[in-house]
Amino acid sequence: MRSTRARVATAMAVAAVPLAFPAAAWAAPQDADAAWTTYQAALDPVTANHVTGSGKAMVQLSGNTAKITVTASGLAGGKSPHAMHIHVDGGGACPKPSEAVDHNGHPSIDVADAMKDYGMIGTSLTTSGDSTDKSALAVDRFPAGSTVSYHRTIEVSDDVAANLKSGRAVLVVHGIDYNGNGAYDNVLGASELDKTLPAEATDPALCGAFTASQMSSMPSGAADTGDGATQGGRTDAGMAAGGAAAVLLGLGAGGWALRRRGTAGR
Repeated sequence: MRSTRARVATAMAVAAVPLAFPAAAWAAPQDADAAWTTYQAALDPVTANHVTGSGKAMVQLSGNTAKITVTASGLAGGKSPHAMHIHVDGGGACPKPSEAVDHNGHPSIDVADAMKDYGMIGTSLTTSGDSTDKSALAVDRFPAGSTVSYHRTIEVSDDVAANLKSGRAVLVVHGIDYNGNGAYDNVLGASELDKTLPAEATDPALCGAFTASQMSSMPSGAADTGDGATQGGRTDAGMAAGGAAAVLLGLGAGGWALRRRGTAGR
C-alpha cells in the first residue's frame, strides 16, 4: 500500500512541475478556430548609443491579429518615454556599432543612420488607441521608465504580417541616455526628425529581428483577449503626439514634455 501511495504521490508531483513556470505571457493563444504562428526577438542594446539594457519580444500572429509581448530593462529611467515600433521593409537587421557617425561631436547612431537596417515603422506599440505609424510619436501612449512589461492585442497591416513571415520585421525600442545624466538632453544635438526634440529622445536603444519560433501552430495556454497594455514605469501624459514626419521611418514631429538641460554652461 505504501509503495502504491508513494508512486501516486511521485506521479502527481511530476505532473505538477509545469505549473511552477509562468507560461501565460509566452504561450501560444488558445483559439480553437485559429492557426497561430509565433515570432520572437531578443532585444540587444545599440551599444554605440551607450545602452546596456536588454529585453525580449514576441508576436503571436493569426491572420492580421497580433498578440504582442515586450519585456525590457536597463533603459533610460525616470519619466523618459520609450517609443516602440515594429519596423518593416528594411534589411531585417539591427545597426552595428561600426555604423556610428559623428553627432554633435559624439559617435552614435540615430534613426536615419539605422533606417537601411530595420526600415520604416509598420506598427506603433502604443498602450491604447491607434497602433499604426500615425501614432509613431504618441508618447503619452508609450511605456516610460527603465523597465517595460507590455502586453497588447492589435490588428496589424498586411505589410507587417508579410514582413514577420519573411523575416524582415524588427522590434526597436527608442530613447537613450547617452551621457548618463538621467534625462533626455541635447548632448547629441537635435533629433533629425524634429529639431525641437533632443536626438536622445528618438535614437534607437534596443533592437531585435523577429524569427519564427517552434512554439507555433498548435494553440495552447490562455488567450489574451484584452486591448490594454501594462508597462513598468509611467507615461508622461503631458507629451503630445506629432504628425508623421516627411523624413524617414514614418516617425512624426511633435512636442515632448521632457526634462532638458540648457546648452549654455552645461
